[in-house]
Amino acid sequence: MFVPSLLATALLAAAPLPETPKRPVTDTYHGVAVSEDYRWLESWDDPAVPAWNEAQNAHARSVLDALPDAAAIRERVAQLVKSSSERYFDIVERKGLLFALRWEPSKQQPYLVTLRSADDPRSERVLVDPNRMDAKGGVAIDFFAPSLDGRKVAVSLSRGGSESGDVHLYDVASGKEVAEVIPHVNNGTAGGSVAWNAEGTGFWYTRYPRGGERPPEDAGFYQQVFFHRIGTPTERDAYELGKELPRIAEIALDTRADGKWVLAEVKNGDGGEVALWLRPAGKGGWSRVAAFEDRAVQAAFGRDDALYVLSRQGAPRGKVLRIPLVAPALDRARVVVPEGEGAIETFAPAKSRIYVVETLGGPSRLRVATLGGKPLPDVPILPVSSVHHVVRLGGDDLLYDNESYLEPSAWYRFEAGAGKARRTRLVQTSIAHFDDAEVVRDFAVSRDGTKVPVSVIRRKGTRLDGQNPTLLYAYGGYGLSETPRFGALRRLWLDQGGVWAVANIRGGGEYGDSWHTDGNLTKKQNGFDDFHACAQHLVKTGYTSPARLAILGGSNGGLLMGAALTQHPDAYRAVVSFVGVYDMLRVETTPNGAFNVTEYGTVRDPEQFRALYAYSPYHRVVDGAKYPSVLLLAGQNDPRVDPWHSRKLAARLQAASASGNPVLLRTSAASGHGIGSALDETIAQRADQFAFLFHELGMTYRPAPGAAPSGKAGP
Repeated sequence: MFVPSLLATALLAAAPLPETPKRPVTDTYHGVAVSEDYRWLESWDDPAVPAWNEAQNAHARSVLDALPDAAAIRERVAQLVKSSSERYFDIVERKGLLFALRWEPSKQQPYLVTLRSADDPRSERVLVDPNRMDAKGGVAIDFFAPSLDGRKVAVSLSRGGSESGDVHLYDVASGKEVAEVIPHVNNGTAGGSVAWNAEGTGFWYTRYPRGGERPPEDAGFYQQVFFHRIGTPTERDAYELGKELPRIAEIALDTRADGKWVLAEVKNGDGGEVALWLRPAGKGGWSRVAAFEDRAVQAAFGRDDALYVLSRQGAPRGKVLRIPLVAPALDRARVVVPEGEGAIETFAPAKSRIYVVETLGGPSRLRVATLGGKPLPDVPILPVSSVHHVVRLGGDDLLYDNESYLEPSAWYRFEAGAGKARRTRLVQTSIAHFDDAEVVRDFAVSRDGTKVPVSVIRRKGTRLDGQNPTLLYAYGGYGLSETPRFGALRRLWLDQGGVWAVANIRGGGEYGDSWHTDGNLTKKQNGFDDFHACAQHLVKTGYTSPARLAILGGSNGGLLMGAALTQHPDAYRAVVSFVGVYDMLRVETTPNGAFNVTEYGTVRDPEQFRALYAYSPYHRVVDGAKYPSVLLLAGQNDPRVDPWHSRKLAARLQAASASGNPVLLRTSAASGHGIGSALDETIAQRADQFAFLFHELGMTYRPAPGAAPSGKAGP
């Protein structure tokens, strides 16, 4: 039973919600009439919508700022984030030189650097720093691509979290921008990519429609591949590939180290279907090596004359194939790494061996085999940890980053000759230490009997008396695995007696292809059932009670939050949802929503419509139901999930809920989906999240022992 919170009773009258008129609209799908009242909130061009949104922001701001511990929590969040050390990610090696993005807590945005070695941070040179372009963090690096000789680098830059990026070219030796800008190579719909030729005189790149080539509503679709020669106008760039591809194609490009071959991985939207195209870099055109139905989902050039391919054809957890580059075809493939216990996430073929990153229900394993297929001992990694990125060095040596729930990211070098791994100097440190904490791996049982992994991060000696404030997180979509990640902000939660749990629900890739397909399209409800089972498990095992249980998710995980609160409103005290998808009948009318059709389904298909309508959070809100306290966060520049989803769900919940609990809508005017957000905005969002949850779960903020006072960086 819900009891209206102090937040609701004390503040709603002082900061009233804006009036939200109902303007009924009815659509008919396959004979089913569906009515709604808030479609008008989709139109940002209607002056009433920005005004309504501003009033919602003012209301949310007055509520959040008035919370008793808001200022102290904001200070602690900033301290935990900004007292962490730098972190290096997305490392690329070129001729012995390392290119990397560096995140630094004193900067609003990551920036591009070079290093001579992972053991020599002093060799670092700043190459491209978007913070110098906009001190407030309005410019972000979408991606970068060094030339094969390491002398030039292409960098996509976008503004305001939009992910709409133009490619700029830089000379590595001088750090100066050179040549012309290539417009709109990256977008929040299909991403973007660049692959250089051997000479460094030009590159293949992803190109979106320009000028009047397509109607304005198709500006984020019909991605194609063009070739640009440096020093020539982009209008003269040569078309290469794409006219035969789907409207929702997403293309990633790569060049072999010697520049002789070019690869295009083409996704059919976001549902996991991939086609592979190859071309010799000299004369000759593109040829398709694998079609969408072949289930060849990832490829990489070897250092021999072969292409290595991750296939899920007849192997849901994945197998790695070797295809000769001379007359490449799947029917000439040989299995190098057969399907094993773990689900293959990615791989890296080296000189004489292949490294394979697998997930076993969430945590990673780094498996090794010879190119002939003989298994070798695994590379050692941290317990209950994840490997996010692997970088081939000379010979068979490897760089890989490894982190766990309890230890920050560090880059390790595996020396194949010695068979040993050692930590490099590229190590992140944090004032958040978790020596007093532990990770418990457990399993909940879903409605259909499926065992669902849940990782519980808790302080040692936590009492199972049902009184612990507990936060449950999950994602469950697109075949993406929720692997262990370090989070300094968990220290804030654990210090106040909290328990943090992460569920590996269906829809992700934690157990391979079948784990994904059992939780997408018409089976999406399985993931929601898995999540509810994990919540019930936390209650049954004595961690918490519904009155002290909160849930958190974003994007596809925001859809999960919407389904959880509408299907089981009495199971949670509070819900925090970032940039979520909530109207499943209209999502495909948005640009990126069309890319999601292969993951979620379409209302044009009768069976898929029935599944979408059955769980669509916006349509499942019931008048007079008692809903938990809800905080919805959105980004006005979001290219992936239109913020009208959050506006519509907020309006519907505010009108329907009879619990007296608050429904707050917080929209950031200077951010998008979260990618490319300025650090200060990220900190502000997390501070609001924790202040809201602390209050709703009855937690009182107390400074942790040893926490640095205001303005100091800690020990």
